[in-house]
Amino acid sequence: MFVSADIVIIGGGITGLSTAYFLAQKGQAQVVLLEKDLLAQASTGLCVGGIRQQFTHPANILLSQETIRFLEKFKKDSQTDIGFHQVGYLFLAQKQKTWEDFLDSVPIQRAYNVPVEVLSPGEIKERWPYLRVDDLMGGTFGPDDGYVDPYQLAMALANRARDSGALILENTEVKEILIRQNRVEGVETTQGTVSAQKVVNAAGAWGRKIAQMAGIDLPVRPFRRQVFATKPFDAAPQPVPMVIDQDTLSYFRGDGPGLLLGMSDPSEPPSFFTHVDRSFLEKVIVHAVHRAPILGKAKILRGWGGLYAITPDENPIIGEIPEVKGFVCATGFSGHGFQHGPSVGRILSELLLKGDTQFDLSPFAPDRFKKRKKTTEKRTV
Repeated sequence: MFVSADIVIIGGGITGLSTAYFLAQKGQAQVVLLEKDLLAQASTGLCVGGIRQQFTHPANILLSQETIRFLEKFKKDSQTDIGFHQVGYLFLAQKQKTWEDFLDSVPIQRAYNVPVEVLSPGEIKERWPYLRVDDLMGGTFGPDDGYVDPYQLAMALANRARDSGALILENTEVKEILIRQNRVEGVETTQGTVSAQKVVNAAGAWGRKIAQMAGIDLPVRPFRRQVFATKPFDAAPQPVPMVIDQDTLSYFRGDGPGLLLGMSDPSEPPSFFTHVDRSFLEKVIVHAVHRAPILGKAKILRGWGGLYAITPDENPIIGEIPEVKGFVCATGFSGHGFQHGPSVGRILSELLLKGDTQFDLSPFAPDRFKKRKKTTEKRTV
C-alpha cells in the first residue's frame, strides 16, 4: 500500500477523530487517520466520559467550555444520541488545604463564567441525602457538567469524518516516522507507506513512543486507571452526579440503571498494564461506601482498566515540535483527553490549515518543560 495525503493523524481515539472531523468539515479531504487496533478501543472507549469546567487553569476551563458548546450543537445538528447527560460534578474536600484550594479556584472559574456553586456540608446533605458529610469541609458543584458516552461520540465523529472525505484505516500500526532534513515526509506502517508533509501525534498513552520515532523524547508516561460498574441500582435518587472525593481521588457517578466507581492510585508506577486488580476493587468499594453508605447495597457487575497519559504538570502537550517541521503533537492530557478532544481537534485543524490558531496554546507548549516554570493543573483525578 502506498497512500499520498496532506495530513496523517496517528491515533483513533477522541483527539485524533476530532481532528479528522474538523479537517474534513473544513474541506481538507487529503486526511488519513491511522489506528493500530480498532477505533476508540483504548483510552477513549475505556474512560468514564466526564465533561467538567471545574479546573484551576484557565486554558483547561476554556477547552471544556468549547467542548460543551460543541456537544450541544453536534447533538442537535446531527440528531445523534451521544449519551450527553449534564448531571453535574460535585467535588468534595475533607482537608483544610484542599478546601482552601477549592475556594481559591472559584474566583478563577467564575471569571470565565463557570456556574460553580460553593456548598457547605449541610447544603450538600440537603441536596444529596445519601452522602456522608460529617468529615467534609465543603464542596463545589458545577450543574452544567456531566458525561458523554465515549464510544458513541467517537463513532459519530468517525462517521462524519468519513462522509466528508477522510480516510480512516484501522489495524494499521505506525512503525516509523519518515523525516528528511528535519522535516516530516510521512510514515511507514504495517500496511505500507503514507506520504504527508504533516503528521499529528494523537496516540494518547503511546504518544511518547510515537514521538521517539521522530527523535523526540516527550515527558509523557502511561498510568493505569481502573473503573468498575455495578448492576442496576436504584437505591440512590436520580440523577447521581459525578461525585469526586478530591482527598482520596475516588469517585462515582450514575450510569444508566447502575453506577460507575473508580479511584486513582498515586503509588502505582507507570506501565501499559490494563488488567483489573481485584484487590484494588476492595479499596474502591471502601471509599465509595464511606462517602455514600447506601452503596453498600450495590453489586459489582464488571471492571476494566484504561490508560492515562500523564505529563509532569498534568497539562497536555499541544503544538508543532520545533525540532521537526510538520510534526504536531496532541498528547499527555493527564485524564482530560476525552473532554478536551473535540475542542483540541478544532484548534489543531486551524493550526494545520492556517499555521496558527486564535487559542493561546502557550500553557501547553511542547518545549515548556525546558524553558520556564510550569503552571500545574491542581484539579485532577
